Amino acid sequence: MKNNMDRTMHFNVSKDGDETSHDIILAVYDALKEKGYNPINQIVGYLLSGDPAYIPRHNNARTMIGKQERDELIEELVRSYLNQHR
Repeated sequence: MKNNMDRTMHFNVSKDGDETSHDIILAVYDALKEKGYNPINQIVGYLLSGDPAYIPRHNNARTMIGKQERDELIEELVRSYLNQHR
């Protein structure tokens, strides 16, 4: 009998009713623009550091982005980029 540790497991999280990473990134981008920040720099700063101070409370942006794991946000950005450039 094979050990289960030898198998690659698949994991998929489905968050019914929750905002998607896509929606969150766009909402945070808009909030940063409205406040006069460079949205790209601020989002990158947040994604690299995990420091929520990069994201303003304006339009609940800080709360929204904090509900999503940073790796899920990065995954969405990579997916979107590749979908547009492949």
